[in-house]
Amino acid sequence: PFFHQRVFISLNKAHNSTRYISIMSEKAAPPAKPPQLDDIPELLTTMVEETGEKSAAATKRIYELCDVGHKQNRVPMVCSGKWDVLTPLAKCLTQESGDGRHLACLALNNLSIPTENKRVMALGPASKDVIGGLCKVIAEDKQESYLCCICLMNLSFLEASITTILQHSPVEEGEAPVNPLQNTNSLLRVLEKLLTNSPSVPKSGSGKSEGVRWACGLIKNLAKSEENAALFGKTDIPKCVIENIKASTAPPSRWTSNSLEDFSLFVVLNLAQWPVSKEALIEAGAVDVIKPIMSEGDLQGLKATMACAFLDAEWSAFPDGAQPASKSTAELMTNIVEKKGKDGQYAYGVFKLYTATKAFCDLSKAAAAGDSGDGESNTKTLAVPSAVALCFQVISDLVLAAADDAEGSSKYVPDVKSAEHCACAIEYLLPAVLQASDPPRKSVQSEKAAGEIAQMLTAYADLSGTTEVGQVAAKNAAGKIRASGGTARPVLEISHDLWTQYRKREGQPLDQFISQERGVEVDESGPLDFLPCCAPSKGDASCVIS
Repeated sequence: PFFHQRVFISLNKAHNSTRYISIMSEKAAPPAKPPQLDDIPELLTTMVEETGEKSAAATKRIYELCDVGHKQNRVPMVCSGKWDVLTPLAKCLTQESGDGRHLACLALNNLSIPTENKRVMALGPASKDVIGGLCKVIAEDKQESYLCCICLMNLSFLEASITTILQHSPVEEGEAPVNPLQNTNSLLRVLEKLLTNSPSVPKSGSGKSEGVRWACGLIKNLAKSEENAALFGKTDIPKCVIENIKASTAPPSRWTSNSLEDFSLFVVLNLAQWPVSKEALIEAGAVDVIKPIMSEGDLQGLKATMACAFLDAEWSAFPDGAQPASKSTAELMTNIVEKKGKDGQYAYGVFKLYTATKAFCDLSKAAAAGDSGDGESNTKTLAVPSAVALCFQVISDLVLAAADDAEGSSKYVPDVKSAEHCACAIEYLLPAVLQASDPPRKSVQSEKAAGEIAQMLTAYADLSGTTEVGQVAAKNAAGKIRASGGTARPVLEISHDLWTQYRKREGQPLDQFISQERGVEVDESGPLDFLPCCAPSKGDASCVIS
Protein backbone atom coordinates (compact mmCIF):
# COMPACT_ATOMS: atom_id res chain seq x y z
CA PRO A 1 0.00 0.00 0.00
CA PHE A 2 1.09 3.60 -0.58
CA PHE A 3 0.73 4.51 3.10
CA HIS A 4 0.84 2.92 6.48
CA GLN A 5 -0.84 4.20 9.60
CA ARG A 6 0.12 4.67 13.21
CA VAL A 7 -2.05 5.64 16.18
CA PHE A 8 -0.82 8.43 18.43
CA ILE A 9 -2.57 9.13 21.72
CA SER A 10 -2.33 12.70 22.97
CA LEU A 11 -2.24 12.89 26.78
CA ASN A 12 -1.88 15.68 29.28
CA LYS A 13 0.80 15.21 31.92
CA ALA A 14 -1.72 13.89 34.41
CA HIS A 15 -2.75 10.27 33.96
CA ASN A 16 -5.95 9.49 32.12
CA SER A 17 -6.68 12.99 30.88
CA THR A 18 -7.16 12.00 27.25
CA ARG A 19 -9.23 14.55 25.41
CA TYR A 20 -8.78 13.24 21.90
CA ILE A 21 -7.13 10.51 19.90
CA SER A 22 -5.10 11.78 16.98
CA ILE A 23 -4.66 9.50 14.01
CA MET A 24 -1.70 10.07 11.72
CA SER A 25 -0.87 8.45 8.44
CA GLU A 26 2.50 8.52 6.74
CA LYS A 27 3.14 8.37 3.03
CA ALA A 28 6.07 6.59 1.55
CA ALA A 29 7.08 9.77 -0.31
CA PRO A 30 6.11 13.42 0.28
CA PRO A 31 3.62 14.98 -2.13
CA ALA A 32 5.03 17.12 -4.89
CA LYS A 33 2.86 20.10 -4.00
CA PRO A 34 1.41 20.70 -0.54
CA PRO A 35 -2.39 21.05 -0.63
CA GLN A 36 -3.95 24.47 0.06
CA LEU A 37 -7.31 25.40 1.60
CA ASP A 38 -8.20 26.99 -1.74
CA ASP A 39 -8.02 23.52 -3.30
CA ILE A 40 -10.92 22.25 -1.15
CA PRO A 41 -13.84 22.96 -3.58
CA GLU A 42 -12.13 21.07 -6.43
CA LEU A 43 -11.10 18.22 -4.11
CA LEU A 44 -14.66 17.84 -2.77
CA THR A 45 -16.04 17.69 -6.30
CA THR A 46 -13.57 14.97 -7.22
CA MET A 47 -14.34 13.01 -4.04
CA VAL A 48 -18.08 13.00 -4.80
CA GLU A 49 -18.16 12.68 -8.60
CA GLU A 50 -15.22 10.35 -9.21
CA THR A 51 -14.65 6.82 -7.94
CA GLY A 52 -11.72 4.55 -7.20
CA GLU A 53 -8.20 5.96 -7.20
CA LYS A 54 -9.19 9.51 -8.23
CA SER A 55 -11.66 9.84 -5.38
CA ALA A 56 -9.18 8.30 -2.92
CA ALA A 57 -6.42 10.66 -4.06
CA ALA A 58 -8.68 13.68 -3.46
CA THR A 59 -9.67 12.31 -0.03
CA LYS A 60 -5.98 11.89 0.74
CA ARG A 61 -5.37 15.57 -0.04
CA ILE A 62 -8.22 16.56 2.29
CA TYR A 63 -6.61 14.42 4.99
CA GLU A 64 -3.23 16.09 4.39
CA LEU A 65 -4.85 19.50 4.87
CA CYS A 66 -5.74 18.56 8.47
CA ASP A 67 -2.87 16.26 9.41
CA VAL A 68 -0.50 16.84 12.33
CA GLY A 69 1.49 19.35 10.30
CA HIS A 70 -1.60 21.41 9.46
CA LYS A 71 -3.51 21.54 12.76
CA GLN A 72 -4.31 25.21 12.13
CA ASN A 73 -6.58 24.21 9.24
CA ARG A 74 -8.87 21.94 11.26
CA VAL A 75 -11.26 24.56 12.68
CA PRO A 76 -11.56 26.63 9.44
CA MET A 77 -12.27 23.47 7.41
CA VAL A 78 -15.30 22.66 9.59
CA CYS A 79 -16.45 25.94 11.15
CA SER A 80 -15.73 28.70 8.60
CA GLY A 81 -18.91 28.03 6.62
CA LYS A 82 -16.97 28.18 3.35
CA TRP A 83 -17.12 24.45 2.65
CA ASP A 84 -19.00 21.33 3.66
CA VAL A 85 -16.19 18.80 4.00
CA LEU A 86 -18.14 16.59 6.41
CA THR A 87 -20.86 15.29 4.08
CA PRO A 88 -18.44 14.16 1.32
CA LEU A 89 -16.14 12.54 3.91
CA ALA A 90 -19.13 10.74 5.46
CA LYS A 91 -20.14 9.55 1.99
CA CYS A 92 -16.62 8.16 1.47
CA LEU A 93 -17.15 5.94 4.52
CA THR A 94 -19.66 3.93 2.50
CA GLN A 95 -17.20 3.24 -0.34
CA GLU A 96 -16.19 -0.32 -1.03
CA SER A 97 -12.69 0.93 -1.82
CA GLY A 98 -10.59 0.42 1.29
CA ASP A 99 -8.21 3.31 0.54
CA GLY A 100 -10.90 6.00 0.27
CA ARG A 101 -12.75 4.72 3.32
CA HIS A 102 -9.56 4.54 5.38
CA LEU A 103 -8.47 8.06 4.41
CA ALA A 104 -11.92 9.46 5.20
CA CYS A 105 -11.68 7.88 8.69
CA LEU A 106 -8.27 9.48 9.23
CA ALA A 107 -9.50 12.91 8.13
CA LEU A 108 -12.66 12.75 10.26
CA ASN A 109 -10.58 11.75 13.28
CA ASN A 110 -8.31 14.75 12.94
CA LEU A 111 -11.23 17.10 12.33
CA SER A 112 -12.99 15.75 15.44
CA ILE A 113 -10.19 16.90 17.76
CA PRO A 114 -10.90 20.67 18.22
CA THR A 115 -13.72 21.43 20.65
CA GLU A 116 -15.32 23.86 18.18
CA ASN A 117 -15.55 21.11 15.57
CA LYS A 118 -17.09 18.54 17.90
CA ARG A 119 -20.30 20.57 18.19
CA VAL A 120 -20.64 20.94 14.40
CA MET A 121 -19.83 17.29 13.70
CA ALA A 122 -22.04 15.79 16.43
CA LEU A 123 -24.92 18.27 16.49
CA GLY A 124 -24.76 20.21 13.19
CA PRO A 125 -26.49 19.68 9.82
CA ALA A 126 -24.06 16.94 8.75
CA SER A 127 -24.17 15.08 12.09
CA LYS A 128 -26.61 12.43 10.89
CA ASP A 129 -24.37 11.59 7.93
CA VAL A 130 -21.18 11.62 10.02
CA ILE A 131 -22.50 9.50 12.91
CA GLY A 132 -24.40 7.27 10.48
CA GLY A 133 -21.35 6.67 8.30
CA LEU A 134 -19.11 5.86 11.27
CA CYS A 135 -21.75 3.54 12.73
CA LYS A 136 -22.16 1.72 9.39
CA VAL A 137 -18.43 0.96 9.16
CA ILE A 138 -18.50 -0.48 12.70
CA ALA A 139 -21.62 -2.52 11.91
CA GLU A 140 -20.02 -4.00 8.79
CA ASP A 141 -16.94 -4.93 10.86
CA LYS A 142 -14.55 -3.27 8.42
CA GLN A 143 -10.88 -3.01 9.35
CA GLU A 144 -11.46 0.70 10.04
CA SER A 145 -14.01 -0.07 12.79
CA TYR A 146 -11.61 0.92 15.54
CA LEU A 147 -10.87 4.26 13.78
CA CYS A 148 -14.60 4.97 13.72
CA CYS A 149 -14.90 4.15 17.44
CA ILE A 150 -12.04 6.56 18.15
CA CYS A 151 -13.69 9.30 16.11
CA LEU A 152 -17.01 8.85 17.93
CA MET A 153 -15.12 8.83 21.23
CA ASN A 154 -13.48 12.13 20.27
CA LEU A 155 -16.92 13.63 19.61
CA SER A 156 -18.31 12.23 22.86
CA PHE A 157 -15.90 14.34 24.92
CA LEU A 158 -18.44 17.10 24.19
CA GLU A 159 -20.95 16.18 26.87
CA ALA A 160 -23.77 18.00 25.11
CA SER A 161 -23.46 15.46 22.30
CA ILE A 162 -23.56 12.16 24.15
CA THR A 163 -27.34 11.68 24.17
CA THR A 164 -27.60 12.55 20.48
CA ILE A 165 -24.82 10.14 19.56
CA LEU A 166 -26.35 7.13 21.34
CA GLN A 167 -29.83 7.94 20.04
CA HIS A 168 -28.60 7.26 16.49
CA SER A 169 -31.16 4.78 15.16
CA PRO A 170 -31.35 4.90 11.34
CA VAL A 171 -34.49 3.96 9.43
CA GLU A 172 -35.44 4.06 5.76
CA GLU A 173 -36.57 7.47 4.52
CA GLY A 174 -40.22 8.11 5.33
CA GLU A 175 -40.40 5.48 8.06
CA ALA A 176 -41.29 6.26 11.67
CA PRO A 177 -38.43 6.61 14.19
CA VAL A 178 -37.46 3.42 16.05
CA ASN A 179 -36.20 3.19 19.62
CA PRO A 180 -32.48 2.28 19.63
CA LEU A 181 -33.25 -0.84 21.68
CA GLN A 182 -35.58 -2.10 18.95
CA ASN A 183 -33.28 -1.30 16.03
CA THR A 184 -30.45 -3.71 15.18
CA ASN A 185 -28.81 -0.94 13.13
CA SER A 186 -28.71 1.57 16.02
CA LEU A 187 -25.32 2.55 17.41
CA LEU A 188 -26.38 1.01 20.73
CA ARG A 189 -26.99 -2.43 19.21
CA VAL A 190 -23.96 -2.15 16.90
CA LEU A 191 -21.67 -1.56 19.89
CA GLU A 192 -23.32 -4.40 21.80
CA LYS A 193 -22.75 -6.75 18.84
CA LEU A 194 -19.12 -5.68 18.57
CA LEU A 195 -18.51 -6.50 22.25
CA THR A 196 -20.51 -9.74 22.37
CA ASN A 197 -19.04 -11.16 19.15
CA SER A 198 -15.41 -10.56 20.08
CA PRO A 199 -13.35 -13.52 21.29
CA SER A 200 -13.03 -13.78 25.06
CA VAL A 201 -9.36 -12.83 24.82
CA PRO A 202 -8.81 -11.16 21.42
CA LYS A 203 -5.24 -11.08 20.18
CA SER A 204 -3.61 -7.91 21.52
CA GLY A 205 -3.12 -5.31 18.81
CA SER A 206 -5.44 -7.05 16.36
CA GLY A 207 -8.16 -5.12 14.58
CA LYS A 208 -10.79 -6.92 16.65
CA SER A 209 -9.12 -6.13 19.99
CA GLU A 210 -8.63 -2.48 18.99
CA GLY A 211 -12.28 -2.22 17.97
CA VAL A 212 -13.47 -3.60 21.32
CA ARG A 213 -11.03 -1.39 23.24
CA TRP A 214 -12.06 1.88 21.64
CA ALA A 215 -15.73 0.88 21.68
CA CYS A 216 -15.39 0.60 25.48
CA GLY A 217 -13.74 4.03 25.51
CA LEU A 218 -16.71 5.43 23.62
CA ILE A 219 -19.19 3.68 25.95
CA LYS A 220 -17.30 5.09 28.96
CA ASN A 221 -18.07 8.63 27.77
CA LEU A 222 -21.63 7.90 26.67
CA ALA A 223 -22.49 6.28 30.04
CA LYS A 224 -22.02 9.61 31.85
CA SER A 225 -25.64 10.43 30.97
CA GLU A 226 -28.42 8.83 33.01
CA GLU A 227 -30.59 8.64 29.89
CA ASN A 228 -27.87 6.70 28.07
CA ALA A 229 -27.18 4.50 31.10
CA ALA A 230 -30.83 3.41 31.05
CA LEU A 231 -30.32 2.12 27.48
CA PHE A 232 -27.01 0.39 28.25
CA GLY A 233 -28.59 -1.31 31.25
CA LYS A 234 -31.03 -3.12 28.94
CA THR A 235 -28.26 -4.63 26.81
CA ASP A 236 -25.49 -7.19 27.37
CA ILE A 237 -22.87 -4.42 27.49
CA PRO A 238 -22.63 -4.40 31.35
CA LYS A 239 -21.97 -8.15 31.28
CA CYS A 240 -19.34 -7.70 28.54
CA VAL A 241 -17.29 -5.08 30.37
CA ILE A 242 -17.30 -7.22 33.52
CA GLU A 243 -16.01 -10.12 31.41
CA ASN A 244 -13.26 -7.85 30.04
CA ILE A 245 -12.03 -7.23 33.59
CA LYS A 246 -12.32 -10.90 34.57
CA ALA A 247 -10.36 -11.99 31.50
CA SER A 248 -7.46 -9.61 32.18
CA THR A 249 -4.15 -11.34 32.86
CA ALA A 250 -2.38 -8.17 34.02
CA PRO A 251 -2.65 -6.95 37.62
CA PRO A 252 -4.61 -3.68 37.97
CA SER A 253 -1.42 -1.81 38.94
CA ARG A 254 -0.13 -2.54 35.43
CA TRP A 255 -3.24 -1.34 33.58
CA THR A 256 -2.30 1.60 31.42
CA SER A 257 -4.42 4.61 30.63
CA ASN A 258 -6.82 3.88 27.74
CA SER A 259 -6.29 0.12 27.99
CA LEU A 260 -9.28 -2.20 27.59
CA GLU A 261 -9.31 -2.83 31.36
CA ASP A 262 -9.06 0.88 32.19
CA PHE A 263 -11.97 1.71 29.90
CA SER A 264 -14.04 -1.26 31.11
CA LEU A 265 -13.69 -0.28 34.78
CA PHE A 266 -14.66 3.28 33.88
CA VAL A 267 -17.80 1.91 32.17
CA VAL A 268 -18.64 -0.03 35.34
CA LEU A 269 -18.14 3.11 37.45
CA ASN A 270 -20.27 5.33 35.20
CA LEU A 271 -23.11 2.79 34.91
CA ALA A 272 -23.02 1.93 38.62
CA GLN A 273 -23.82 5.48 39.69
CA TRP A 274 -27.22 5.44 38.00
CA PRO A 275 -30.13 3.44 39.54
CA VAL A 276 -31.39 2.67 36.01
CA SER A 277 -28.29 0.62 35.16
CA LYS A 278 -26.73 -0.55 38.44
CA GLU A 279 -28.96 -3.65 38.69
CA ALA A 280 -27.57 -4.98 35.42
CA LEU A 281 -24.07 -4.80 36.90
CA ILE A 282 -25.14 -6.44 40.16
CA GLU A 283 -26.73 -9.30 38.19
CA ALA A 284 -23.46 -9.67 36.24
CA GLY A 285 -21.57 -10.19 39.52
CA ALA A 286 -19.72 -6.87 39.30
CA VAL A 287 -19.04 -6.48 43.04
CA ASP A 288 -17.16 -9.79 43.35
CA VAL A 289 -15.10 -9.00 40.24
CA ILE A 290 -14.04 -5.46 41.17
CA LYS A 291 -13.82 -5.86 44.97
CA PRO A 292 -10.19 -7.10 44.87
CA ILE A 293 -9.19 -4.01 42.84
CA MET A 294 -10.10 -1.72 45.77
CA SER A 295 -6.84 -2.57 47.52
CA GLU A 296 -4.91 -0.83 44.72
CA GLY A 297 -3.85 2.59 45.94
CA ASP A 298 -4.06 4.28 42.54
CA LEU A 299 -6.66 5.40 40.03
CA GLN A 300 -7.98 1.88 39.47
CA GLY A 301 -8.43 1.40 43.22
CA LEU A 302 -10.35 4.68 43.44
CA LYS A 303 -12.63 3.71 40.56
CA ALA A 304 -13.30 0.27 42.05
CA THR A 305 -13.96 1.79 45.49
CA MET A 306 -16.54 4.24 44.17
CA ALA A 307 -18.18 1.57 42.00
CA CYS A 308 -18.48 -0.80 44.99
CA ALA A 309 -20.06 2.02 47.02
CA PHE A 310 -22.58 2.62 44.20
CA LEU A 311 -23.33 -1.10 44.00
CA ASP A 312 -24.27 -1.28 47.71
CA ALA A 313 -21.23 -3.25 48.87
CA GLU A 314 -21.27 -3.84 52.63
CA TRP A 315 -19.05 -1.74 54.89
CA SER A 316 -16.95 -4.80 55.73
CA ALA A 317 -16.06 -5.24 52.04
CA PHE A 318 -13.93 -2.08 52.01
CA PRO A 319 -10.28 -2.82 52.90
CA ASP A 320 -8.56 -1.63 56.09
CA GLY A 321 -11.74 -0.54 57.84
CA ALA A 322 -12.58 1.67 54.84
CA GLN A 323 -9.89 4.19 55.82
CA PRO A 324 -8.39 4.35 52.28
CA ALA A 325 -11.88 4.54 50.74
CA SER A 326 -12.91 7.41 53.02
CA LYS A 327 -9.70 9.35 52.42
CA SER A 328 -9.62 8.94 48.63
CA THR A 329 -13.27 9.89 48.03
CA ALA A 330 -13.06 12.94 50.34
CA GLU A 331 -9.84 13.98 48.57
CA LEU A 332 -11.53 13.60 45.18
CA MET A 333 -14.44 15.83 46.26
CA THR A 334 -11.98 18.47 47.47
CA ASN A 335 -9.93 18.35 44.27
CA ILE A 336 -13.01 18.74 42.08
CA VAL A 337 -14.30 21.72 44.06
CA GLU A 338 -10.83 23.29 43.92
CA LYS A 339 -10.64 22.53 40.19
CA LYS A 340 -7.50 20.42 40.29
CA GLY A 341 -6.47 16.84 39.60
CA LYS A 342 -4.10 14.46 41.34
CA ASP A 343 -0.60 14.00 39.94
CA GLY A 344 -0.10 10.62 38.36
CA GLN A 345 -3.76 9.60 38.67
CA TYR A 346 -6.36 11.91 37.19
CA ALA A 347 -6.74 15.38 35.72
CA TYR A 348 -9.42 17.87 36.66
CA GLY A 349 -12.57 17.10 34.68
CA VAL A 350 -12.16 13.31 34.58
CA PHE A 351 -14.65 12.93 37.45
CA LYS A 352 -17.80 14.95 38.09
CA LEU A 353 -18.72 16.34 41.50
CA TYR A 354 -22.02 14.45 41.54
CA THR A 355 -20.07 11.20 41.07
CA ALA A 356 -17.64 11.93 43.92
CA THR A 357 -20.34 13.18 46.31
CA LYS A 358 -22.52 10.16 45.55
CA ALA A 359 -19.60 7.84 46.34
CA PHE A 360 -19.06 9.66 49.66
CA CYS A 361 -22.79 9.53 50.40
CA ASP A 362 -23.06 5.81 49.59
CA LEU A 363 -20.00 5.06 51.73
CA SER A 364 -21.66 7.00 54.58
CA LYS A 365 -24.82 4.96 54.08
CA ALA A 366 -22.82 1.71 54.20
CA ALA A 367 -21.04 2.88 57.36
CA ALA A 368 -24.31 3.72 59.11
CA ALA A 369 -25.92 0.45 57.99
CA GLY A 370 -22.92 -1.49 59.29
CA ASP A 371 -23.17 -0.07 62.83
CA SER A 372 -23.92 -2.73 65.41
CA GLY A 373 -24.97 -0.25 68.08
CA ASP A 374 -22.02 -1.19 70.29
CA GLY A 375 -18.92 0.98 70.58
CA GLU A 376 -18.03 3.82 68.20
CA SER A 377 -19.98 4.34 65.01
CA ASN A 378 -18.40 3.34 61.69
CA THR A 379 -19.32 6.83 60.51
CA LYS A 380 -16.40 8.23 62.53
CA THR A 381 -14.08 7.02 59.75
CA LEU A 382 -15.78 9.32 57.24
CA ALA A 383 -16.81 12.20 59.53
CA VAL A 384 -13.48 14.00 59.60
CA PRO A 385 -14.07 17.76 59.95
CA SER A 386 -12.58 18.64 56.54
CA ALA A 387 -14.98 16.25 54.74
CA VAL A 388 -18.00 17.36 56.79
CA ALA A 389 -17.12 21.03 56.16
CA LEU A 390 -16.89 20.31 52.44
CA CYS A 391 -20.43 18.89 52.52
CA PHE A 392 -21.60 22.09 54.26
CA GLN A 393 -19.75 24.10 51.60
CA VAL A 394 -21.37 22.32 48.65
CA ILE A 395 -24.87 22.80 50.08
CA SER A 396 -24.35 26.43 51.14
CA ASP A 397 -22.79 27.34 47.77
CA LEU A 398 -25.91 26.06 46.04
CA VAL A 399 -28.10 28.11 48.39
CA LEU A 400 -25.93 31.17 47.73
CA ALA A 401 -26.09 30.65 43.96
CA ALA A 402 -29.89 30.49 44.18
CA ALA A 403 -30.10 33.82 46.04
CA ASP A 404 -29.93 36.60 43.45
CA ASP A 405 -29.15 39.29 46.00
CA ALA A 406 -26.46 37.35 47.90
CA GLU A 407 -22.92 38.69 47.88
CA GLY A 408 -19.88 36.61 47.02
CA SER A 409 -19.72 33.44 45.00
CA SER A 410 -17.83 30.18 44.93
CA LYS A 411 -15.46 29.24 42.13
CA TYR A 412 -17.35 25.95 41.76
CA VAL A 413 -21.13 26.22 41.75
CA PRO A 414 -22.40 22.74 42.61
CA ASP A 415 -25.30 20.99 40.92
CA VAL A 416 -28.55 19.96 42.60
CA LYS A 417 -27.57 16.27 42.71
CA SER A 418 -24.27 17.00 44.47
CA ALA A 419 -26.04 19.04 47.14
CA GLU A 420 -28.55 16.23 47.64
CA HIS A 421 -25.74 13.69 48.10
CA CYS A 422 -24.02 15.96 50.65
CA ALA A 423 -27.25 16.49 52.61
CA CYS A 424 -27.83 12.72 52.75
CA ALA A 425 -24.21 12.13 53.76
CA ILE A 426 -24.54 14.59 56.66
CA GLU A 427 -27.66 12.81 57.89
CA TYR A 428 -25.88 9.42 57.76
CA LEU A 429 -22.83 10.83 59.56
CA LEU A 430 -24.72 12.51 62.43
CA PRO A 431 -23.76 9.83 65.03
CA ALA A 432 -20.11 10.87 64.64
CA VAL A 433 -20.69 14.58 63.86
CA LEU A 434 -22.80 15.07 66.98
CA GLN A 435 -20.68 12.93 69.30
CA ALA A 436 -20.40 14.83 72.60
CA SER A 437 -17.09 15.73 74.18
CA ASP A 438 -15.69 13.48 76.88
CA PRO A 439 -16.36 14.53 79.57
CA PRO A 440 -19.52 16.39 78.50
CA ARG A 441 -19.40 20.17 78.84
CA LYS A 442 -21.32 23.25 77.80
CA SER A 443 -20.13 25.11 74.70
CA VAL A 444 -21.30 28.43 73.30
CA GLN A 445 -19.35 27.68 70.12
CA SER A 446 -21.22 24.40 69.55
CA GLU A 447 -24.52 26.15 70.14
CA LYS A 448 -23.64 28.83 67.59
CA ALA A 449 -22.43 26.20 65.08
CA ALA A 450 -25.57 24.08 65.52
CA GLY A 451 -27.85 27.08 64.98
CA GLU A 452 -26.09 28.33 61.86
CA ILE A 453 -25.73 24.90 60.23
CA ALA A 454 -29.35 24.00 60.98
CA GLN A 455 -30.44 27.32 59.43
CA MET A 456 -28.35 26.63 56.31
CA LEU A 457 -29.81 23.13 55.90
CA THR A 458 -33.31 24.52 56.31
CA ALA A 459 -32.62 27.17 53.66
CA TYR A 460 -31.43 24.40 51.32
CA ALA A 461 -34.54 22.30 52.01
CA ASP A 462 -36.73 25.29 51.13
CA LEU A 463 -35.12 25.88 47.71
CA SER A 464 -37.55 25.26 44.85
CA GLY A 465 -35.09 23.01 42.99
CA THR A 466 -34.22 20.75 45.93
CA THR A 467 -35.18 17.11 45.40
CA GLU A 468 -37.58 15.42 47.80
CA VAL A 469 -34.77 13.12 49.00
CA GLY A 470 -32.59 16.14 49.70
CA GLN A 471 -35.40 17.96 51.52
CA VAL A 472 -36.11 15.05 53.86
CA ALA A 473 -32.42 14.50 54.66
CA ALA A 474 -31.75 18.20 55.25
CA LYS A 475 -34.79 18.70 57.49
CA ASN A 476 -34.01 15.60 59.55
CA ALA A 477 -30.38 16.64 59.96
CA ALA A 478 -31.33 20.25 60.76
CA GLY A 479 -33.71 19.14 63.51
CA LYS A 480 -31.15 16.86 65.18
CA ILE A 481 -28.33 19.39 64.87
CA ARG A 482 -30.44 22.22 66.29
CA ALA A 483 -31.50 20.03 69.22
CA SER A 484 -27.85 19.20 69.97
CA GLY A 485 -26.87 22.83 70.73
CA GLY A 486 -25.51 23.72 74.14
CA THR A 487 -23.40 20.60 74.67
CA ALA A 488 -19.91 20.61 73.21
CA ARG A 489 -19.73 18.70 69.88
CA PRO A 490 -16.06 18.85 68.79
CA VAL A 491 -16.50 17.53 65.22
CA LEU A 492 -19.41 19.90 64.60
CA GLU A 493 -17.44 22.86 66.01
CA ILE A 494 -14.32 22.23 63.93
CA SER A 495 -16.34 21.51 60.78
CA HIS A 496 -18.25 24.76 61.28
CA ASP A 497 -15.00 26.65 61.78
CA LEU A 498 -13.52 25.26 58.54
CA TRP A 499 -16.71 26.11 56.65
CA THR A 500 -16.59 29.66 58.06
CA GLN A 501 -12.95 30.07 57.03
CA TYR A 502 -13.85 29.01 53.49
CA ARG A 503 -16.65 31.58 53.31
CA LYS A 504 -14.30 34.30 54.55
CA ARG A 505 -11.77 33.46 51.84
CA GLU A 506 -14.49 33.58 49.17
CA GLY A 507 -15.85 36.88 50.46
CA GLN A 508 -19.25 35.39 51.21
CA PRO A 509 -21.60 37.03 53.75
CA LEU A 510 -21.06 35.45 57.16
CA ASP A 511 -24.52 36.40 58.41
CA GLN A 512 -26.30 34.53 55.61
CA PHE A 513 -27.41 31.67 57.85
CA ILE A 514 -27.62 33.41 61.24
CA SER A 515 -31.16 33.48 62.56
CA GLN A 516 -32.75 36.91 62.04
CA GLU A 517 -35.36 36.51 64.79
CA ARG A 518 -35.44 39.58 67.09
CA GLY A 519 -35.79 39.57 70.85
CA VAL A 520 -39.14 40.60 72.40
CA GLU A 521 -39.23 43.90 74.27
CA VAL A 522 -41.26 43.86 77.52
CA ASP A 523 -42.74 46.46 79.82
CA GLU A 524 -45.33 46.42 82.59
CA SER A 525 -48.18 45.90 80.13
CA GLY A 526 -46.22 43.58 77.93
CA PRO A 527 -46.10 39.82 77.74
CA LEU A 528 -45.81 39.44 81.50
CA ASP A 529 -49.25 40.88 82.14
CA PHE A 530 -50.56 37.38 82.88
CA LEU A 531 -48.81 37.62 86.26
CA PRO A 532 -51.07 38.49 89.20
CA CYS A 533 -51.00 42.15 90.13
CA CYS A 534 -50.06 43.23 93.62
CA ALA A 535 -52.82 44.76 95.72
CA PRO A 536 -53.36 48.45 94.94
CA SER A 537 -51.56 50.72 97.36
CA LYS A 538 -52.61 54.26 98.14
CA GLY A 539 -54.94 54.32 95.16
CA ASP A 540 -52.23 53.28 92.74
CA ALA A 541 -53.86 50.81 90.37
CA SER A 542 -50.72 49.97 88.43
CA CYS A 543 -49.10 46.53 88.63
CA VAL A 544 -45.75 46.09 90.19
CA ILE A 545 -43.30 43.62 88.68
CA SER A 546 -40.98 42.47 91.40
